[in-house]
Amino acid sequence: MTFPTHIVSAGGIVEDGMGNILLVKAHDDGWVYPGGITEVGENLIDGVIREIKEESGIDATVSHLISVVSNSAIHKWYDGLTDVPTKVMFDFVCKAAGGELAASDETSECKWVPKEKVLEFITLPGIRLRYEAYLNFNGSVNYIEYATETNTDCKVKVQRLV
Repeated sequence: MTFPTHIVSAGGIVEDGMGNILLVKAHDDGWVYPGGITEVGENLIDGVIREIKEESGIDATVSHLISVVSNSAIHKWYDGLTDVPTKVMFDFVCKAAGGELAASDETSECKWVPKEKVLEFITLPGIRLRYEAYLNFNGSVNYIEYATETNTDCKVKVQRLV
């Protein structure tokens, strides 16, 4: 039997308690909220907390899940050669709990941005869609399915509440 290949990742929309959201400037993707691929044997909560710390220097706690997202497209990695398989992403609202803003190997900048101005920074369509789900969160977990065959396109297939 061949098992399917999926990337499982977690994103953290980190609130500072003063109306700001943590954004990091990724080398390849511009401004995004922190997150990334969970490691082998790592659960989603530990993964998102680790990614936030690695990408921004900020310690965080997880508050609640807001979206389960499936990117069903297979596309090429930044090297133009490697296939990136289907991704399943879990987006959490997180609370800042300490640490100091610091760029990393994965990020060139990080900063706090007023919640209502975040979309002025995010240019990737898939990340914008996921942040909008946070802005419109009504207490029910969102399910979003889209396909991104490049970094500039995003074809929404399904967006509904679970």
